[in-house]
Amino acid sequence: MKKFFEDFKAFALKGNIVDMAIGVVIGGAFGKIVTSLVNDIITPLIGLFTGNISLADLKVILAPAVLDAAGEVVTPELAITYGAFLQTIIDFLIIALSIFLVMRIAMNAHKKLEEMKKKEEEEAPAEEEAPADTELSVLLEIKEFLRNK
Repeated sequence: MKKFFEDFKAFALKGNIVDMAIGVVIGGAFGKIVTSLVNDIITPLIGLFTGNISLADLKVILAPAVLDAAGEVVTPELAITYGAFLQTIIDFLIIALSIFLVMRIAMNAHKKLEEMKKKEEEEAPAEEEAPADTELSVLLEIKEFLRNK
């Protein structure tokens, strides 16, 4: 059992797991920001252009609510709330676009770094050869000098 907890501790404290946990927390917060953006800014703008119709209120009523004599709801209405579904689709599209842009920027930066590294590696051997040739020529000169002496 002790070995199990040691292995779990080693696994849980690895950088990748911690990074993933941070990503989940930030992703959740980002999702709330996007939901607020859609609900508080985009949806009212859509409502403005559609004649003050709230996107969240769009629905198809399958069965109306049943009221008793006092006006209390006995059975709530049965409806397909496609407006809320449309808001969720807008949320998803904004999040997907944001992730795409971030990943595209990150991949381009990674690609540029790889190209720079490859270019440096190609240039490095040329720089190393010159000192090696110089050292060899100095050694040959010393050898020749000693031979002549």
